[in-house]
Amino acid sequence: MQRHFDQQISDLLNRLVLMGQTAASMVHTAVQALIQRDEGHCDEVRRKEQEVDGLEIEVEDRAIKLTALNQPVGTDLRFLFMVSRISTEIERIADQAINICEATPALLKEPPLRPLIDLPQMVEIVEKMVRDSLDSLVRKDVTLANRVLEEYENKVDAFRDQIFRELLTYMMADPATIQRALALILISRHLERVGDHATNIAEEVIYLVQARDIRHHHGDAK
Repeated sequence: MQRHFDQQISDLLNRLVLMGQTAASMVHTAVQALIQRDEGHCDEVRRKEQEVDGLEIEVEDRAIKLTALNQPVGTDLRFLFMVSRISTEIERIADQAINICEATPALLKEPPLRPLIDLPQMVEIVEKMVRDSLDSLVRKDVTLANRVLEEYENKVDAFRDQIFRELLTYMMADPATIQRALALILISRHLERVGDHATNIAEEVIYLVQARDIRHHHGDAK
């Protein structure tokens, strides 16, 4: 009986990770639409959104049933309690990809404002944050979760500030660039939010492993 329950927990974790990987791929594809100046990529993003929504319903339903039927304790109980919160964070990552796609068409109607260097680097970091937060969940690795909270988050914040400063310079020099600059700033904010959701997942991992809630003060995490 316990072996069957353990397998069900493992299957649920795998579905949750698949949901996260799909959301991360949506973010990558959304930014590729801008980099490659091909709005068609956003059709794929919208298709994958439906996959994420379906997985969210599935994993939450499985978690509820496993909790009701097995009366889990300890780490298993914490994991099943966390599933809904983590799936919500993942669903919001997917939402940010959709937001990027919504901001892209206006940019593609005009010539590029500047070479896209910072945004591709920023998206690489937030994608890694999502992947590492999911890996830390699978491996129950608090060290990796803390790296997401500290090292990567600081890098994302630095890119956000750099992009804003550079685009502000464009807007001050030429008012005709304002709309394009604001759209790029908005996209950088969406990427920042992806990083925020990844850090929230990492915080849940620390709660899972150590039964320690560090939300709102993760700078104290060790």
